[in-house]
Amino acid sequence: MASAQVARGAAWAAWIVAAVVAVVHFAVAGQYDIFRNELYFIVCGRHPAFGYVDQPPLVPLLAALTQSAGVNAWMLRLPAVLSAIALIPLTVALAQLLGATTRGAWLAAVAAASAMLVTAMSATLSTSTFEPLAFTTIVYFVARALVLGDSRALLWAGIVAGVAFEAKYGVLFWTLALAVGLALAGPRTIFASRDLGIGLLAAAVIALPNVLWQAAHGFPFLELVRNDNPGNFTGGPIRFTFGQIFAVNFLLAPLWVTAIIAPFVSQRLARFRFIAIAFVVMAAIVVGTHGKNYYLAGAYPAMFALGAAACTRLPRLLVAAWALLAAVNGAFSLPLVLPVISAERLQHMLDHASFRPPPVEAAGIGAPLMQMLSDEFGWRELARDVEAAYAALPSADRAKAAIFTSNYGEASAIDVYGSGLPPALSGNNQYYLWGPRGYDGSVVLAVNVDPAQWSAFCNSARIVARFGTSPYAMPYERDRPIVLCRGMHPPLPQMWPEFKHYGIENLGGHIR
Repeated sequence: MASAQVARGAAWAAWIVAAVVAVVHFAVAGQYDIFRNELYFIVCGRHPAFGYVDQPPLVPLLAALTQSAGVNAWMLRLPAVLSAIALIPLTVALAQLLGATTRGAWLAAVAAASAMLVTAMSATLSTSTFEPLAFTTIVYFVARALVLGDSRALLWAGIVAGVAFEAKYGVLFWTLALAVGLALAGPRTIFASRDLGIGLLAAAVIALPNVLWQAAHGFPFLELVRNDNPGNFTGGPIRFTFGQIFAVNFLLAPLWVTAIIAPFVSQRLARFRFIAIAFVVMAAIVVGTHGKNYYLAGAYPAMFALGAAACTRLPRLLVAAWALLAAVNGAFSLPLVLPVISAERLQHMLDHASFRPPPVEAAGIGAPLMQMLSDEFGWRELARDVEAAYAALPSADRAKAAIFTSNYGEASAIDVYGSGLPPALSGNNQYYLWGPRGYDGSVVLAVNVDPAQWSAFCNSARIVARFGTSPYAMPYERDRPIVLCRGMHPPLPQMWPEFKHYGIENLGGHIR
């Protein structure tokens, strides 16, 4: 009777909080415009493949599918919203499995909903969107195998890991961290499980097409990582830890810190030490590889569940007050990760705030809003301005004119929002592999490039227009030139390798 009552209480916690998350996300999903990377995913997905330079295929294919009936930001983000909603009952289910009662379930649900770093993962459709859901699901299945003796759950953990790999490679580090946790804390007998072996085999089979694609193209993702990591503001262990405390929700820090410590001081939670160890190992991997701060986001819901199980016997009033304060703090922080207020109000708030969240990478410096939100502005205007510059060309020039951009965001905006334009070219990431598409370089409209540099390999290079009028766009996408190049020498196909850039830092259109 008592267990049934706890189950009902946990269910109420899960679905009430999930309903609030649904209302908020559905209300604001299309409030601003489409994010730079989302535009890129749409274009990549329109070129179906087993992989791309900078990501596996699942998210691009999903992005393109959501836009089958036309460009729509709300539909694009629907999978991310559903992921955010599903995370709440999953976190509660894991907390229950680890020993949480009703009050622990409420604490876990509120934590999963009010952790801003986790919420940010579902603000747009990205390769990181499904990591909190996937990481937590894997832990749930492993814990289920340990607690309930359901060895088949390990097979499902492997399948989830394989699918997650096709969205983002970060699941490799999480499964490695969990393996280290189990090897150090046990039970080590899990490694002899037949279902675990089958699960790992299933994961490998699901991941294989993308691995083969990367191998066939010389593992471009590794080159991209080498180029990008120096630009990440990861910092050392102390700086990273303090950054996480405030990026997640500082009122939740006691919860996940408790989750690290409690399994080593409470016999009731001792068999879940592997989760705490995995979290620490994952954090060490992020710091050691100079990863971005949000690379740890996927691991937090499992820690909230474990922390909730540890705190589930605290006085009801204390737990209620803690959850309420965390929820309020999360609500006040929402404008930093979701478009819940106008861009004008957000900019005013940031400009007059005593504390402004720092950028996570060099590319984010100078964002009028937060980088994630600023990169949702200016793209339609860019496409419009390029259309005007293209239309101003003589008809004979338009027939052979290529449109070249300095980065994949600009190229994707032109391809998604442009009307009557040829496919955009760029040397950035996947666009480089698509090549010059038959253009010879005799006439090129080059977007956001240095005209002085281009004069060295064009018979003439002059600015014919400028783009970037949105005050909320990133600085390197405001008031930038559109250059008309005539007579590229050597021709574009021969010049193409010089434009290659895997990474995100090619923001001024420079060539090697």
